[in-house]
Amino acid sequence: MPRNTSERLSASNPRCSEGAHGLARRAAPNRPQHPPPTAQRFLGTMHGMNSEPMPERSRAGRAAAERVLVRIVRHYGGRPDFVVLGGLVPELLCSNCEFLHAGTLDVDVQVNLEIASGAANAVQLEQALLNAGLLPDPTRKWRWGTEKRIAEPVVKFELLADLQNQPAGSTIEFAQCGSLGAANLRGTGFASSDFEIHRIRAEIDGTIESVEVNYASLAGFILAKTAAAFSRRSSKDWYDIAFVLQYNDLGGPVAAAKLVKDRFGHRVNGIQTALRDLWANFADQNAQGSQAYARQMRGVHSTLDSTDLAIQATSAVETFYREIGYVIQP
Repeated sequence: MPRNTSERLSASNPRCSEGAHGLARRAAPNRPQHPPPTAQRFLGTMHGMNSEPMPERSRAGRAAAERVLVRIVRHYGGRPDFVVLGGLVPELLCSNCEFLHAGTLDVDVQVNLEIASGAANAVQLEQALLNAGLLPDPTRKWRWGTEKRIAEPVVKFELLADLQNQPAGSTIEFAQCGSLGAANLRGTGFASSDFEIHRIRAEIDGTIESVEVNYASLAGFILAKTAAAFSRRSSKDWYDIAFVLQYNDLGGPVAAAKLVKDRFGHRVNGIQTALRDLWANFADQNAQGSQAYARQMRGVHSTLDSTDLAIQATSAVETFYREIGYVIQP
């Protein structure tokens, strides 16, 4: 049985949106336009991005998340413009890895391209979410989720934007939609600049359904995830980054850094604070990023040594950080 139900169709780097073209109605009020670095680090926690216990990741959870994604795309009526950048992506980027990724219960999507396509797309996406059985969070329009059922885990669907004309950390509300929004996280737009189209399959109501979905490619994923980790302070983001840096199909952190520089060049400087923060969270084996990686790896591979795992994560992030041109201060 294949390790995943995804089939790569083509590599693409089509278009990256610069404006909302009428789709983004407004940002939620009372958000600072330019928060200081110390405040910006914790925007995620302050705005509810990481204000509750993280659900347990599992292979069954990943399968459930993929089924939800297939249902949403089926009801959308074609390949949506959003780009998947969450925990469903590492397994695709590390298809030759001997270790299984821990999985996910979330479907995180970057919606800059949906925004660029206009208000009709937002209405279409909101209706697809409703038809697929998801409900909006009453206080966070960027988060939707499935209903709790006895034999099925709750899956969250979270929408992330990267609009420079809106405050960082604000909630973007979509015109003509009742309950659809996106969390405006700086840097996540890299995913919409570098993605591939994959075909994924899942059993829905006894029938195998097949849909096409945009997934972040390696360079876009690493930078978008780094930006998300900076804002959300989430252990799942640190784990995903360390996993992909080590086990990506190009061969490791050196190859990943070269690809990032080739794809994005000077644009990498736009998230230099997030990159420095990433290194700080993997500065040694006891740093919280290194420890988060070791814990989640052992959740899937219990025979692996925690100290070795933490050291490996630190080494991978350090190598990547140096290779993209940053100097580690003693």
